[in-house]
Amino acid sequence: MLAIAVLVTQALISVTGATVRVTGSGLGCPTWPQCFPGSMVPMPHAEVAVLHQVIEFGNRLLTGVVGFIALACLVAAWRCRPHRKRLVLLALIMPLGVVAQAIIGGLTVLVNLAWWSVSVHFMASAVLIWLASVLVKATTEGDRAPLAVVTRPMRRLLVALLVVTAAVLVAGTLVTAAGPHAGDPDTPRLGFAVATLVQLHGLLVMAYVLLLAVFGVWLRSARPTKALIKAYVAACAMVLVQGAIGSVQYFLGVPEVLVVLHVAAATCVIITTAILWTESRNRGPLPHPEVAEPQHSVAV
Repeated sequence: MLAIAVLVTQALISVTGATVRVTGSGLGCPTWPQCFPGSMVPMPHAEVAVLHQVIEFGNRLLTGVVGFIALACLVAAWRCRPHRKRLVLLALIMPLGVVAQAIIGGLTVLVNLAWWSVSVHFMASAVLIWLASVLVKATTEGDRAPLAVVTRPMRRLLVALLVVTAAVLVAGTLVTAAGPHAGDPDTPRLGFAVATLVQLHGLLVMAYVLLLAVFGVWLRSARPTKALIKAYVAACAMVLVQGAIGSVQYFLGVPEVLVVLHVAAATCVIITTAILWTESRNRGPLPHPEVAEPQHSVAV
């Protein structure tokens, strides 16, 4: 349950980060780690709207919640018996990732929300969401060397799918960097035409769909597990939902609500793609808990 909580909170803070951007609240707390010079919490300020302060400070508070849950998950993984090195390592990455994200977030504020810093901030979240998905899977499987449950060409196709997924996410951050939602009205934007970046983003999404379709054709003759089939269906469903939201938001002029939904759907695409990846390999059953040998009494 803690691993699932880690995954949910990692995805949630990505969505709240998008909310900070679309509401122009990125500099609601203009300093870091303090909110204002000399104050860790919001305070009345003529140049910063109260709503922007609340939204940005709320996002910072959520970082603390994410970190607390990540630490609790690490403790639970460490106490797990038998000791599982891989599980502990995956759990350790989560609180370290929260610290790294806090630092990146602070630097983003210090450079006045420069477009590249916001892009790095989101991509770091994407990596943590991916690893949190792997962590959830690790709690239900063993620690043997991974054995592929699909053919080698299908495995290579999945590698290509991961590369394209990363490219889609990067292109999406570039669209945001050139678009109207910078996190603050005065932040300079990326100097590329939004339409050109949207076309690039769309082409990469089409490549993702094509690779997923080919994988599905091959999957029919590969005797897949039920879990792998469910993961594939989920990945297909999410990319279609994401594509629909992205298309609608573009034609409507990227309204704020749809931007947040688009980011939320993006986190779901990351999760379903990660699950598809993990279900394509088998690490064996969970290790049995260590059981002490019974002591036999000796008759005297």
